Amino acid sequence: MSDSTSYLPEHPPVTDWVKDFDHTDPRWTENPFPIWEELRAASPVVHTERFLGCYMPTTYQAVKEIAYDTEHFSSRRVIVRDVRPEITARAPPITSDPPEHKPAKQLLLPPFTPDAMRKLEPRVRAICNELIDGFIADGKCDAAARYTKHIPVRAIAHMLGIDEKDGDLFIKWIHEILEVGIKDDNILMKAVQEMTAFFAGHLEQRKHNPTDDLITSLMNAKGPGGQPLEDGHVLGSLRLLLIAGIDTTWSAIGASLWHLAKTPSDRERLVKEPQLIPTAVEEFLRAYSPVTMAREVMKDTTISGCPVKSNNMVLLSFPAANRDPTMFPDADKVVIDRKENRHAAFGLGIHRCVGSNLARMEMIVAIEEWLKRIPDFRLDPAGKVTWSEGTVRGPRQLPLLFGKAT
Repeated sequence: MSDSTSYLPEHPPVTDWVKDFDHTDPRWTENPFPIWEELRAASPVVHTERFLGCYMPTTYQAVKEIAYDTEHFSSRRVIVRDVRPEITARAPPITSDPPEHKPAKQLLLPPFTPDAMRKLEPRVRAICNELIDGFIADGKCDAAARYTKHIPVRAIAHMLGIDEKDGDLFIKWIHEILEVGIKDDNILMKAVQEMTAFFAGHLEQRKHNPTDDLITSLMNAKGPGGQPLEDGHVLGSLRLLLIAGIDTTWSAIGASLWHLAKTPSDRERLVKEPQLIPTAVEEFLRAYSPVTMAREVMKDTTISGCPVKSNNMVLLSFPAANRDPTMFPDADKVVIDRKENRHAAFGLGIHRCVGSNLARMEMIVAIEEWLKRIPDFRLDPAGKVTWSEGTVRGPRQLPLLFGKAT
């Protein structure tokens, strides 16, 4: 594919990142780290006229200021896109602002406690091993297609009480919403409608035959004033769990395996010292944070000394914050035994990720089970690693060879 066809007509190639950044540019997708460094050196907050006007904080401090400022910045839109249509479908609590946000978030906390994760862990280990059984004899695989993306999909299906085979539908919708939908409104809306219809069918079934799963517990939850939640609220929360809980974790697991495939010293150390894996996972989360969120500027304000005007969007890059050298020594090095690691991979402020316990558990288990069964692996030089574009960054193709190189 020639360079000219890599860009949609309305997204010409970037020639000046500081004044005209574009997070959907193929060079950003491929390797954003030097771009963030250039932006950070220029200013704590940069602006582009693309996406109908958008700011991006480049430092940990500026990201933190915006994340905690719910007066000037709204979460009603969480993706930076070319259009800003009327908001019809919400996904509480991620699209909620105070005061609605807190009760919506509290409803989602019980299924994601550390205790709940301990109960789920054996199923996740079994899923990892079932997947590895399917390709280990081949001596190679595309780990993104055969392993990483199926773990969170099947785990969340298990929690929701849905057939794990429906996971392929989830993968399709997430691709259409988080990647293709950034530039194609029709595809985005169609995917949201399909997802809503799918879950509405499950709500109807459970009204007649309640089950012991996450969908039924959300249906039974009480909203403000002790009233049952409206179906629309339950459907929005289910959409959120699917969109926020799958692509993010499969991207983080994939980036971790990508790092270990190209860094034999780290891989060998984790094989010898598996007790270090939880610490390494925190570092992979910092260094390869998958999630960039958005905010909408509701009122003019100043962030880190930079004026920010209303009617613009904000690309709230937690990954860029996690590479800020004023916050993390050797920010561009992956240090798998890093002691002090207050990363922002799960967000900052009121919208910090509800599912962080689930994501951590899935990452730790996925890496533990992989290293037990495939301790020697490397990137396949005959294949190409590709990365997703848009809101969530992670390997979409990750061709690996097993066993020592001969």
